[in-house]
Amino acid sequence: MLFLHGYLSCKESFSYQIKYFSRFFRVVAVDMTGFGNSPMMKKPYSLDDYAAEISSVIDTLNVKKVDIIAHSFGARVLVRLLKTDDRIDKIVLTGAAGLKPRRTVKYVLNKLKFNALSHFIPREKLKKYYSEDYNSLNDVMKESFKLIIGDRLDEEYKKIKNETLLVFGKDDRETPLYAAKRMRKYIKNSKLKVLPHAGHFCFCEFPNEFNGVVFSFLTGGL
Repeated sequence: MLFLHGYLSCKESFSYQIKYFSRFFRVVAVDMTGFGNSPMMKKPYSLDDYAAEISSVIDTLNVKKVDIIAHSFGARVLVRLLKTDDRIDKIVLTGAAGLKPRRTVKYVLNKLKFNALSHFIPREKLKKYYSEDYNSLNDVMKESFKLIIGDRLDEEYKKIKNETLLVFGKDDRETPLYAAKRMRKYIKNSKLKVLPHAGHFCFCEFPNEFNGVVFSFLTGGL
């Protein structure tokens, strides 16, 4: 079993799951390049770079099949990896990202305002229009972030054939429930479990419920 963390996160985000699932499975959790205890990237990484990195991890594990649990950005990496690696068996996507988002009127107006101002004001002085996550990154990671966010995966989600469990928090604001429902429609062999009152890190907020439904899924009980 392999765990893939979210953006600006690390393997320790899955500490509840690592402790629980280690009782039943061989568990491996990684810090992808630029996060946790891994070295900083020397060039902007794309999803293809991260997918190649995880493929190398699977090579090291020397297994024919591996189940993967992926959160948010980690799900982006997994979806891209599925295009080229046939060693992946069951997958669990929680707070999964990568679909083209719905845009609010406020977002559209802010973008129009930003584009107008950027003709007269240097972009580095328009930081209030960028997310806190983006502003916290160094220059190399900012370029990587743009590569990752700009890579829409709707068509790749539609091609997933793996047995899939989607676990989302009902109150997730980063990857809202409408995205989970769209993924459920895209992935033919999938099930959706919604955790009430949970947010983007539902596996941390309600670990017992999350672990239970994932264990049932992986062992054929769901």
